[in-house]
Parts: sequence; structure tokens; C-alpha cells
Amino acid sequence: MTLLGREDVLRRGVEEIIVEREFIERLDSGNPMRLKMGFDPSAPDIHLGHAVGLRKLRQLQELGHKVVLIVGDWTAQIGDPSGRSQTRTMLGADEVNANAQTYLDQFFKIVDRDRTEIRLQSEWFGPFSLTNVIELTRKFTVAQILARDDFAKRFKESQPIAITELLYPLLQAYDSVAIKSDVEFGGSDQRFNLLVGRELQQSEGMPPQQCFIMPLLPGTDGIQKMSKSLDNYIGIDEPPNEIYGKVMSIPDTLIIPYYEWLTDVPSLEIVEIKSALSNGSANPMELKKRVAGILVADYHDPESAALARSFFERTVQGHEIPDDIQSHSIPRGPDAIGVRLSHIIFDAGLATSAGEARRLIDQGAVRIDEEPVRLNLEASTLQTGILRVGRRRYLRLV
Repeated sequence: MTLLGREDVLRRGVEEIIVEREFIERLDSGNPMRLKMGFDPSAPDIHLGHAVGLRKLRQLQELGHKVVLIVGDWTAQIGDPSGRSQTRTMLGADEVNANAQTYLDQFFKIVDRDRTEIRLQSEWFGPFSLTNVIELTRKFTVAQILARDDFAKRFKESQPIAITELLYPLLQAYDSVAIKSDVEFGGSDQRFNLLVGRELQQSEGMPPQQCFIMPLLPGTDGIQKMSKSLDNYIGIDEPPNEIYGKVMSIPDTLIIPYYEWLTDVPSLEIVEIKSALSNGSANPMELKKRVAGILVADYHDPESAALARSFFERTVQGHEIPDDIQSHSIPRGPDAIGVRLSHIIFDAGLATSAGEARRLIDQGAVRIDEEPVRLNLEASTLQTGILRVGRRRYLRLV
């Protein structure tokens, strides 16, 4: 990662700093700061939306500061209610631990492992007693918690809110006390939780942490924030061709945010790109190819980026069928009973679930030998041929 200038660290990919003046004073003091980032192991896969904040951590690491990554092994069993319209299912300890390892493997693709301290919430919440819980809850009122937009909406609509969910912001805030956080990072939907952390630190006689509020990166649909549940995400651990192809699918309105928040392309050059897009002198397709290549190189390597570009140009733009297509045997006889096209698509890894495969069929995104397939056909009726799902995923039916 290129070492960015001070203004880029403060402004680029940042929605707001609370309190900016205090943060600059700490930055100018020369004392290393403890940068808090919490991780909810109920969602272990990192996508580009998360990368906006993680890149900011790395930039500050390059200036000599330390990241403290908190694995929320306790709060994950509650589930972060931010932006939720209903109560989340609680996770077991084994699932939390497995997800944590998946997350860490991806986290260190962006953040410097050697300048990171990993802490588990169970270190301080494990010995927590009922007395400690009561002391913590005394510091806040129900009115304060219900002032949060998502809770207020659910309360107004008479949707159930579990007591455990009301505790979530307090537990996240106590993390800041436990690790003596100087700065906490979160998306704009986490603003309330980060401010509760400031307030709790002050009540404990500690200097209040500064809060970096990061913008929510829109997903590939260009409308809603990037989310795996909305199927508009680009995972940093996805294959190179998938990352490249998904970036190429973003609307033109996202070109500048993707350059600003996800790359080290100099800010002055981005200003020129923005101007060129405005006056029509830039080709959006070429700009997308460049940013797609940067992202594949960052999360894989430059060779993979070059191959992904070639694959995209040959298959999506040139309508060529790739040579190295995976083969899948069509079930026959007794093995075909109950098996449909959606199951084959899922089993071959071309969709994340059979349900997603059915939706793709319904949307006309599935073709066999370039003929649209709009019915979830029984396996026994399928013929051999080239199955295409979306614009980039192929399977040879044999």
C-alpha cells in the first residue's frame, strides 16, 4: 500500500471524524495510537465494503499506530442488530471460532499482521458477573438506546427487540474501555455504537476515543450498501475472474467512489478522472477495467489481474467460450430422482445456494448452448451442452 499524505488519511474514504480537532492533536503528538476495530464472527467473509475501513487502518499503521482487532466472540452470540428489522439467530462457540479464523485469513490481506494486536472479548466478559452487568447498564437509559434509528423503527412497528440486543451497544462500548481504545472505526450505520463507546470511556475517567465514520460502499447494484445477504457484494477472497467481472458490472456512478475508497491512485489523478467523466472524454469501460485490475492485483497478484482482464475480454466482450470449463455429469436413472437444474448449478459452485440458482433461472440468467432456460428443469430432461450462469460462470454438462 502506498503511503498517503495527511489530507488523504483524514479525508479520503472518510465520512466524518468525531472529534476531528482532537484526533489531529493526537496525531501531531507523535504518540502511537490504539486503533480499535471490532469483528463480528457471524459474518466472516470480507467484501469491498469492509475494505474501506480496513484500508484506513493500514494507512494509519504506516504512520506508526497499532491496530487492536477485537474478535467479538461474545457479541457474535447476540448478533449486531444494526440495520436489522428482526432479531438475529445466536451462534454457538464452535461456529464463532471457525468463522474467526476465516475472517483473520482475509483481514491480513489488507492490514499488517505485525502491527496488529488480536484480542478476544471473552478475556474481559468471561469473568463478568451479574454485578458488572448491572453496573454497566446503570450508565445508560432505555430512552438512549431506543433513540437509535433501527430500534426506534422496530419499536414503533411493534417488532420484538430482545434484551440481549439492547445490551449489544453497551458491550461493544465496554470493549473500548477494556483495550483503552484511542480511535474506533465503523460504517455510518455504527455511529451510535461508536459514540456510546466515547461516552462510556468518559464515565470511567478515560480520554474519549475518536470515531472514524466510514462511508457505506454501494454494492454492484449501485443502490443499496454492499452486503452478502443482498447478493450485491464483491468478496476479497473470491476468484480473480469473479472480482474482475463483478467490478465491471458496477454502474458508472460508482467509478469515482471505487477509485477514491479502494485504491491508492493519487487524488489529483482522481480529480482528472472525475472531470473527464463529466465532460465525456473518458471511457467508463476502460476506467472500470483499470480499477478491476488494481483490485484483483491487491487481493491476488498482478498476473491474476492480467489473466482476469483477458478472460473478461474474451468471454464477456468477445463471447468466446473458455477452454478450461469444469465438467459435470448429468445424473441419470435413479440418481436423477428429485434432482433439478438448480441443484446442479449449486453443486457445481455456480451459485451460493439452490435458492439463488432458482432465482437466476427465473431472471433468465441461465443458458444452455446460449439458449435461455426459464424453467427449473428436472435433471432427467437435460441434454449435454455448455451451461452459462450470468455472464462469467460456465459448466460443461456431460
